[in-house]
Amino acid sequence: MTRAEGESGAIALAITGASGAQYGMRLLECLIGAGRQVYLMISQAGHLVLRMELDLEIPARPVQAERFLSEYLQAAPGQLQVFGQRQWTAPVASGSNPPQALVVCPCTMGTLGSIAAGISGDLIDRAADVMLKERRTLILVVRETPFSAIHLENMLRLARLGAVIMPANPGFYFKPQRVDDLVNFMVARVLNHLGVAHDLMPRWGGAGHEREDFQ
Repeated sequence: MTRAEGESGAIALAITGASGAQYGMRLLECLIGAGRQVYLMISQAGHLVLRMELDLEIPARPVQAERFLSEYLQAAPGQLQVFGQRQWTAPVASGSNPPQALVVCPCTMGTLGSIAAGISGDLIDRAADVMLKERRTLILVVRETPFSAIHLENMLRLARLGAVIMPANPGFYFKPQRVDDLVNFMVARVLNHLGVAHDLMPRWGGAGHEREDFQ
């Protein structure tokens, strides 16, 4: 039995063209390390940002990308599946076989707007639409600043529909020393919402935090 077969419920991950490709790749690494089945989608702009920010040249064709990333992350056979933006036969495109959750990380404002409008112009939009209609977990790690009124209205609309709006706003109370620490903070928050165990950072009030003696 592979690690992927030992877990129930696939996690879908979409990496779009917002800055913050580090968040998406670190999340993918953690999900693979936790033995979860992962369905991956990368937008055209997402490929560009991965190349710009991480010097990571992922093949454009899904089969080649799947082979490359499986080897890069040491995934178990069949654990990672990569789908193209027009691959409408992918499991994420239908409510008859939806994943446990979908995380769009990072999420552009364009993707956010398409999801809020129910356009389903590509597989990422359609996968998010499926999550909403099937009442499954949809996490949008939005990355933009400042937010316009349109962005805020789209986020509010999706939050009211049950999506988790999780801006890439790392905390600093744990005294981060490296960029990786800030990335791990956000990825840990996503993993918490997915119910995936991790040891990326101590939990607030738990081991690793000083205890204050308040009256």
